[in-house]
Amino acid sequence: MHGNSTKDITKFFIAGINYKKSDAAIRGQFAVSNDQYATLLSKAPEFGLHELFVLSTCNRTEIYGFAESADQLINLLCTQTEGNASTFTQLAYVKKGLAAIEHLFSVAAGIDSQILGDYEIVGQIKQAVKFSKEHGYTETFMERLVNCVLQSSKAIKNQTNLSGGTVSVSFAAVQYIREKIADISNKKILLLGVGKIGRNTCKNLVDYLDADHITLINRSPDKAVQLAEELSLHHAPISDLAEKIETSDIILVATNSVEPTIKKSHLEGKGEKFIIDLSVPFNVEEGAQELPNVHLVNVDELSKLKDETLQMREAEVPKAMAIIQEHIDEFLEWFEMRKHVPVFKAVKTKLKEIQTFPSYMQLSPEVTAVQTKNADEKIQRVINGMASKMRQNNQRGCYYIEAINEFIAPSN
Repeated sequence: MHGNSTKDITKFFIAGINYKKSDAAIRGQFAVSNDQYATLLSKAPEFGLHELFVLSTCNRTEIYGFAESADQLINLLCTQTEGNASTFTQLAYVKKGLAAIEHLFSVAAGIDSQILGDYEIVGQIKQAVKFSKEHGYTETFMERLVNCVLQSSKAIKNQTNLSGGTVSVSFAAVQYIREKIADISNKKILLLGVGKIGRNTCKNLVDYLDADHITLINRSPDKAVQLAEELSLHHAPISDLAEKIETSDIILVATNSVEPTIKKSHLEGKGEKFIIDLSVPFNVEEGAQELPNVHLVNVDELSKLKDETLQMREAEVPKAMAIIQEHIDEFLEWFEMRKHVPVFKAVKTKLKEIQTFPSYMQLSPEVTAVQTKNADEKIQRVINGMASKMRQNNQRGCYYIEAINEFIAPSN
């Protein structure tokens, strides 16, 4: 197992692209589906990689892992993407060691999100790491790191207002409709795709706009039926897509198809259409925006929305950063102490040898059990004390002898 040895933290990398240097069309070229993710992991050993995970969302694609070079991670990732490694490298940010760890903490906190404080990223990180673990590519270091990252994110959510208010891509879409459409009550709405973003968008339409003329379409019809029944809305099969596009005034697209689902031909001569594409890659054909009857916006445009909620969140960033630093320090302390595990094991073995009773001592089984239990408890106290001193004073070898002396010293 690769996880049995102490990791070299300087070989922990993150390579990624996000909304800061690439638009949604480019990011779509590097989006990774679950099937692609599984294939990518199966190929990892060919690239000398054994511990990694991939985070792919509408705003970023990032690969984290241990490597000799970030190129190993990038080249592996791009075996499964439409975009190539050369393009990715031109747009990528690469961090290693502590900087890579700090980046993951910031991402999980929502500090690096396109909409500051967007908490949906936490669930996406959990799923990405879970997938990697199920395929055998997450070991002790990564599990501990992600656990600390999630604890930090939870503390930030509970102790600050970084995620306060209601601002997300889903909500931004509703805000945008409210600003641009005068009388929503008379408009027919089509929502294509009822995954997480689609569901959130649908609920926001109902909760904030009191919209009820909504028809749901999903490639897996059961999900559309279930949500429609839950919210008292309409649903239709994917075979009715063209018909529903023609009769709808507002269309929201939240699918994950690698090819555009709504074509330019669906919209030509079909009346005024207000379309919001929440998908990455885009799921509305690019040429559709050339039509005079179509008003089309995408996630990048929505994410530029600024309001009082975002200003309030920005004021919370210093508090969040302080919490992150506390959890990073905790993780690094664990990492440093893990280096000493072989020493602790050696000392514990030696102390057990010392406490072994001479063969000439004829003790009853009951007395032997009590003596052994007492000795084991004392050994563990000595080991804990040794670890504490090493952690506090950063002195190592001298505590080997001291621990033995403490064990054999007579108890008061």
